[in-house]
Amino acid sequence: MTAGSVRVDSWTWAVRLFKTRSAAAAACRGGHVRVNDAPAKPSQPVKVGDEVRVRVAGAERIVRVTQLLAKRVGAPVAAQAYEDHSPPPPPKEILASIPRRDRGTGRPTKRDRRELDRLRGLLE
Repeated sequence: MTAGSVRVDSWTWAVRLFKTRSAAAAACRGGHVRVNDAPAKPSQPVKVGDEVRVRVAGAERIVRVTQLLAKRVGAPVAAQAYEDHSPPPPPKEILASIPRRDRGTGRPTKRDRRELDRLRGLLE
């Protein structure tokens, strides 16, 4: 690693995109972290100006590195280490209109799958 770079797992943890460094490394290994539109391994270096895309809890965060941090810092300092270019979350009305299955109901039955396909327009 060069003097002007930090590991991507360490940086995403330091700026509070992940709660733990091991969670950041696991997200990198799982393909949920991209640096400049390329999948990132945990040890990949990031430098000032790089674009980091992180998928956390179903939402995508797009940030541009403005400051390198190797150690975890407070939230106000962490917010100054990147520029957030993430898309805004969808409105609550749209989220409420999306049908969801109740937790614990198991896998959909064949009848449920046919109804879902009909709803999506896959069956006539």
